[in-house]
Amino acid sequence: MLDGRLRASVARVLGPMSNALHRVGIGPDFLTVFGLVASIGTALLIASGFLVWAVLALTISGLTDLLDGVVARNSGKASPRGAFFDSVSDRISDCLVFGGVAWYLAGESAYLPILAMCAASLAMLISYQRARAEALGYSAKGGIMERAERMVMLGVGLAFNILVPVLWIMVVLMTITAVHRFIKVWRQASDLPPLPRLLTYRPQSALGRPRSEGSRSAVIARWREPRPGAVQRRKARAARRSRP
Repeated sequence: MLDGRLRASVARVLGPMSNALHRVGIGPDFLTVFGLVASIGTALLIASGFLVWAVLALTISGLTDLLDGVVARNSGKASPRGAFFDSVSDRISDCLVFGGVAWYLAGESAYLPILAMCAASLAMLISYQRARAEALGYSAKGGIMERAERMVMLGVGLAFNILVPVLWIMVVLMTITAVHRFIKVWRQASDLPPLPRLLTYRPQSALGRPRSEGSRSAVIARWREPRPGAVQRRKARAARRSRP
């Protein structure tokens, strides 16, 4: 929810800051790396029990996560490579932070780290659903527990030392979000007709190994396109058969 409703507003607020960073030579990749380092610091602070300081490090990590995209757009450096790097860094940051939470909770109970790992797994699932859906041409945005909400709730849990109740709430809400995204994409995909049998064909390379998806798509596209002159030949044969 926050990603869709507040990201544009936050980008406008951070616009002057992003322009200043660009003028001093700080690019989006540097900010992405800096955010990743801040996530490492957050995980270490949580694991060591310095929860208040961890809130500060988590805030810095979230701020740089917002800034790198704004700097990339305002400086004209936005690219698929940068978007891929940012997305992978976000997933690594999530794993690091939840790993620090699991390490901290291990001192209280042998079972509580499983709760943190469930939260991390659901976070990865939600992110994968969106990435996979967009790769197929569908939309999987939305939900009540996206990354921005996760970071805010985790910050509240760290600030008030109520990590366990917050993690339970996050797990429930992330499960609802994962189900919501699955149903959303399922409905979009259900509007399409069934795939033809031709799409199940898997051509073999000269060495007997399956070709890549790109080669497979190219072969299918060539098979589905009529060959040059094929239509004219069919019309000519039909005309000859219709003659007395």
